[in-house]
Amino acid sequence: MIFSTHPLHPEVTAELQGLGNLTIASEPTPAAILEQSSGASIIVVRAPIPPEILRRETRLRATVRHGAGLDMIPVDVATETGVLVANVPGVNAVTVAEHCIWSSLALLRTYPSVAADLREAGWAVARPHSDHGRELSGRRLGIVGMGNVGNALFRIARHGFGMKVLALTSRPQALPDGAEAADLNRLLGDCDVVVLCCPLNDKTRGMIGAAELARMRPDAILVNVARGPVVDETALVEALRAGTIGGAVLDVFDQQPLPTDHPLMSMRNVILTPHMAGITEESMLRMGQGVVMETRRILAGDRPFNFCNPDAWEAYQARFAK
Repeated sequence: MIFSTHPLHPEVTAELQGLGNLTIASEPTPAAILEQSSGASIIVVRAPIPPEILRRETRLRATVRHGAGLDMIPVDVATETGVLVANVPGVNAVTVAEHCIWSSLALLRTYPSVAADLREAGWAVARPHSDHGRELSGRRLGIVGMGNVGNALFRIARHGFGMKVLALTSRPQALPDGAEAADLNRLLGDCDVVVLCCPLNDKTRGMIGAAELARMRPDAILVNVARGPVVDETALVEALRAGTIGGAVLDVFDQQPLPTDHPLMSMRNVILTPHMAGITEESMLRMGQGVVMETRRILAGDRPFNFCNPDAWEAYQARFAK
């Protein structure tokens, strides 16, 4: 049985059904996933997987991430139990990069206030917000994390909007022409838009706190498409209220779903989206096609192409020795 935590693209659904009995979770909650994944040989991951599933399912071959980030999979437990972990990196990088651009544009052009006032107070109240709108072209962009998303964002920003790009990366020698390496302090202080697209790990958890926000320009925008805990959310709320920074674009949060009474919900200098920066019809198909490819390889007895825990291979082979 192939189990998915979420519905998939119709073409992907059809292909997986051709490889085995496909079951979709009734809802992407830990309880439903824990109960309904019983008997799975492959788990397609778009929601956190309880570690006990990996220990319980004796015929589970692999967890295949529908995307790149591995924070939803207990990789250490998978390796310990001989369960393979694969992912589909890079295929939604341009999707996330486009999200960063359009949301930054919307915030610079005061779209939250314009849209709210146009509907609630009328044309005459909404239109004057345009006097305070700003253009993205020619501004300074800071990118924290130059992986697939960071590089896609650089290309759009540099070649589409003529932006100067500073980048914080562990591999400055690999930066594309036109991107300049910078440390975090300089990047925060110099840039008009700062985009966080780094992985969540011990080094990046809490990377942006009150001190870092205070280094940013008072009209700067912070964009987080990484993971919620990269930013100290309490400090961010305080900085937005105090005008320490100009605004924020947030696709990820400490708690997901974001509570309806969260203070961010009522702020007009914030654009909020429900962890959807990497999701479009096109990217769902590309990610799903990657899942199908990895599932087919694993069921055929081959190693995954994007093998995230190769140390599990020996234990995996022992579990499924013919």
